Amino acid sequence: MIENVAIVGTGLIGASFGLALRAAGFTGAICGVSSPPAVAAAVEAGAVDRAASLAEAVASADLVFLAQPIGRIIDTLRHLDPLLKPGALVTDAGSTKCEIADAALQCIRRGTFVGGHPMAGKESRGAAAADAALFRGRTWVLTPADAADLNTPLAHRFIHWLHAIGARPISMDAAEHDRVVALTSHLAQLASTALAATVAENVPAERLDVAGSGLADMSRLALSSYELWRDIVATNTGAIEKALTTYIQKLDHIRENLRTRQLQEEFERGAKLAATVRGSSTRGNLG
Repeated sequence: MIENVAIVGTGLIGASFGLALRAAGFTGAICGVSSPPAVAAAVEAGAVDRAASLAEAVASADLVFLAQPIGRIIDTLRHLDPLLKPGALVTDAGSTKCEIADAALQCIRRGTFVGGHPMAGKESRGAAAADAALFRGRTWVLTPADAADLNTPLAHRFIHWLHAIGARPISMDAAEHDRVVALTSHLAQLASTALAATVAENVPAERLDVAGSGLADMSRLALSSYELWRDIVATNTGAIEKALTTYIQKLDHIRENLRTRQLQEEFERGAKLAATVRGSSTRGNLG
């Protein structure tokens, strides 16, 4: 049974997880571990019951949810094991998985670690932006080191709660996760940032009213924080470099075919993918 939850990092994702659990009917205790202002905001939002130190929060926690930036997650894993309740389930919300998985493999002995990545977020940060519905209809990737780690009673209860909050849990290898998200998530962020920076450098501010809705749509991700993305890029550099190389080659191909029928083929291929992404919200494979 999961009766006590420790949320380490009570920003947008951590606080939204607490709110989502409460909205789904979770009646156990939820402790928050973060800076005093961050955890106070989470308490005020109703996402956690109270603030606690890391040692106090995880001593009785059946589920420990690490919702910090990636570098902080790795650092927490290095200090977590002596503090854990024996048999506890530890999971995380890091956007890259390989370096986190390696740290957990080296450090976690008293409990079980199952890596996680909820494919949800906002440009806004902090508990004030938290939303109980943030994970509804969104994929929640689980990256166990061993498939058997998902067959424990605590893992089954955790997956139950993921379904209860509206998420769609799936399981995949950590390396495959990092390769895929480099293309499906990290590339989108960097492309949006590059587009916005290019326009900023070449269009005077007084001419930005000569822009269609496409610029607003395409530059939305450019609002994201560098502090958040610094760790993501640093822990998935190889896969991101390959994704960028592939994307640049595609842009070169389009540039070379602005007057040929191959441009039409790229439009059709792109439209098909866009339609697929917009229709993919019903899939999931973990019961």
